[in-house]
Amino acid sequence: MRSKISAELPAGVVLLTDRRAARRPLGEVVAAAVAGGVRWVVLREKDLPRAERAALAVELRAILTEGGGTLIVAGPDPLDGDAVHLPAAGPYPPPRLGLVGRSCHDTAELARLSTEDYVTLSPVYPTRTKPGYGPPLLPDGLATLVERSPVPALALGGIETPEQVSAGIRAGATGVAVLGAIMRADDPHEAAATLTDAADKATREQPTTPSSSAVEEANTPVPRSWHAPTEVPTTGLWPTVPTEGSSLTARSGHGRPQPSTATTGEAQ
Repeated sequence: MRSKISAELPAGVVLLTDRRAARRPLGEVVAAAVAGGVRWVVLREKDLPRAERAALAVELRAILTEGGGTLIVAGPDPLDGDAVHLPAAGPYPPPRLGLVGRSCHDTAELARLSTEDYVTLSPVYPTRTKPGYGPPLLPDGLATLVERSPVPALALGGIETPEQVSAGIRAGATGVAVLGAIMRADDPHEAAATLTDAADKATREQPTTPSSSAVEEANTPVPRSWHAPTEVPTTGLWPTVPTEGSSLTARSGHGRPQPSTATTGEAQ
């Protein structure tokens, strides 16, 4: 697995596009979402001819670049960019690009990951975009898959309220991917701001727990090679105390636990 710092991976609120669901032109909705705090957008619109989709990618990239964001393209063709989000069905192995995500729904699909940088886990809740996918993971099922994922995970599917955003992040997701909550909103700026505020708050409230090995190391008694004299010297300097200690270090990587089995779900 490639190692990337968190700032280079999707987090917070990630917007999936759907021009058919949007109540305004897609560029306007994305611009409003970026103004509301969204910094990651996944361009879907797979039914468009490549030339039209590539032109749309250029438009959305310009909007995101101005706001310090990144456009990810759904499918293996990055449309002249460097970031894609792939369906669970393939291709395998993934293309060598700067950023590669994958849709996953169960532990079997997580076990197929190789060089992907992040995943979406879905559906967390029943979704209007893809009805019939499921059963929904719900926060407990999401937490189970997050633990078994070798890379950071986004919660996806039916997430429309601040409470659902918070629940996804409390389950261990680094963020949430949403579609209808912003695309169908009368005011996409307000909707995006409300959801990103909830994501930011939930992220700040997440406890930062050191790894069990680090805790064990920190709690291990450290032998000392020097013992204090029984009498305090009245002249001269105190001897230097050569102690050995250990410190807790934050881990940016993810282990790869052996997966078992789980459920199926949503967006590709």
